[in-house]
Amino acid sequence: MPVFSELPRIGGTLVWYCLICKRQVWLISHGVEADKEDEFLKLGRLIDESSYERVRHSVSFGDSKFDLLKEEKGVLVIGEIKKSSRSIEAARLQLAHYLYELAKSGIAARGELLFPEERRREDVSITEDLQSKLDEIYIEIKDIVVSSCPPKVQECKYCKHCAYKELCWS
Repeated sequence: MPVFSELPRIGGTLVWYCLICKRQVWLISHGVEADKEDEFLKLGRLIDESSYERVRHSVSFGDSKFDLLKEEKGVLVIGEIKKSSRSIEAARLQLAHYLYELAKSGIAARGELLFPEERRREDVSITEDLQSKLDEIYIEIKDIVVSSCPPKVQECKYCKHCAYKELCWS
């Protein structure tokens, strides 16, 4: 079992991947980078950079990076941009993670999931149920990260467009 000098830092990306692919959680947390030339990653970056241009982008807070940050009527709003709603539950929990981290620091905020290609948005607020679910996810992430090897490859609906597919399936 690997020994870390500190507990793994859990940001929104690890929360997202914990719901998509446990293997990616391990790979990311161990510094294995995805294929930077992957067309789907490039498309995601382009959508993120070219959408909502009048709002502050890529704001770091602790171990997380919010896609958008704005203020509406005195309320802090955190936005998460996704190219589609295909993984909406993972997106909700990623955004809920950001809101939970802010709440732990005494900062009240609300969240917006944004799907510019679908011209759709969804409001997200932190609830006790979401907090409990996130607490379970954090434990799962820590268990995955301290494992000496990545979880076995398991094919799922996301594998086809995954930037790690060559690593897992070659």
